[in-house]
Amino acid sequence: MNGPSIPAAGHSTPDPRPLPWISVAPHAPYFVDETGAPWTPIGQNDAIEWPDLNGLFRRRDLPAVDRHLAWLAAHGVTCLRLMVEYAQGRHRYLERPAGVFVPAMVQWWDDMFALCERHGLRILLTPVDTFWMWLRWRDHPWNAAKGGPLAHMREALTCPVTRDAIKARLTFMVTRWGGSGALFAWDLWNEIHPAQANDTVDCWPEFIADLSHHVRGLEQRLYGRTHPQTVSLFGPELDHHPELDMATPIFRHPDLDFATIHIYRHGSIDDPRNTVAPAVAMGRIVRDCLAEITDRRPFLDTEHGPIHRFKDKKRTLPAAFDDEYFRHMSWAHLASGGVGGGMRWPNRHPHVLTHGMRDAQRAMAGFLPMVDWARFDRGNRSAAVTATGFHRFACASEAQAVIWLLRRGTPAGDGRVDAAAPPRSPRVTLPGLSPGRYRITGWDTVAGTVVETIEVAAAKAVHFTPAPIVADRAFAINRLA
Repeated sequence: MNGPSIPAAGHSTPDPRPLPWISVAPHAPYFVDETGAPWTPIGQNDAIEWPDLNGLFRRRDLPAVDRHLAWLAAHGVTCLRLMVEYAQGRHRYLERPAGVFVPAMVQWWDDMFALCERHGLRILLTPVDTFWMWLRWRDHPWNAAKGGPLAHMREALTCPVTRDAIKARLTFMVTRWGGSGALFAWDLWNEIHPAQANDTVDCWPEFIADLSHHVRGLEQRLYGRTHPQTVSLFGPELDHHPELDMATPIFRHPDLDFATIHIYRHGSIDDPRNTVAPAVAMGRIVRDCLAEITDRRPFLDTEHGPIHRFKDKKRTLPAAFDDEYFRHMSWAHLASGGVGGGMRWPNRHPHVLTHGMRDAQRAMAGFLPMVDWARFDRGNRSAAVTATGFHRFACASEAQAVIWLLRRGTPAGDGRVDAAAPPRSPRVTLPGLSPGRYRITGWDTVAGTVVETIEVAAAKAVHFTPAPIVADRAFAINRLA
């Protein structure tokens, strides 16, 4: 490939004990590493120009980024979703001009992979920033007016010359960083959209198949194995354009390993007034997405947050409110059958997650070992659970279940759940588990600690009465015999 002189493929500080690669569990819609140990993506979206990672550019402050990644790992974070370039400005393009890879950006990624390997973090990587490419198209190196292959983003999915450019970029990425266990998976195309194919989706299956086969074939030749693949979608488009069949390629494409959308439900999630309605919306969306999947592929949200409040209204949510909103969304996602807690787009000023959100991630990470995810062939069971006075979010297999209960009707004046409300102990029922004896572990989602352990015998349903709950509680349910 023509371009500037770039250091040989590899990483600046190779780890003598490389991270094991991630794959889909063979018997459950979750992930495992190559040793068979469960692995769950706990993390968020980040970007090259945002405050936490900006010190990597031209190696201006590597120690600060190193300390930050260590801090993330200590808070249970396992995964960052990143775009290989961030096109909001004009100084972080991977190529300039098209086909010529910028040494400073290549070095940024060499360092990022090395640091992630050191701290046991992984990256969900996408080769394009379609949102800012569209809005800043005039300046992008792929623009034909700048000597690139593409006249307009409306032809991004259909232009054969652009397809070659996309595959050339992916070839570079696979060759240079694809051998690393720090790469969790490929999001082959960020927020695929009908407008990128002149308002149709007819080409989507072929486009996805072409990129998928290109990446998978190259990885197989170079490394003898492959990383998982997905393609993301701005979730509201499923409602905005019901006449277009977007669900089939997003949820059921035979070449993709897991499904993902970006969950920005209008009003309840993108501009929240309280912290309960977003959780209810998240639970319903996860349930509906699982219903679209006809095989055992995992599903996870890879973007969510108060985008309308932040981007359009230019307002940042108060930290205390946002922390609870974030925690509620995360547990609604996990308990409804999604993998992990979803991946927040910060939508804050500054553009980083709060310490309260990091505490929530650490609390969820503490809960994860209570479930045997590699054997948890779950289905959404939210509608089957009864617990008077609480919103119910649940998923279950024959021998395991996760339930999260969120208090109804107790809003405080600032939109959060009223912490002074009298606690309640609902009688909880979950039908459908196989007969046996079960251990039920109640989990404090704020403190990240066990609240209680209950053992019950079940015939046709599990019944239990937890210790009093003020706001919310998660439960891991496991059959003992």
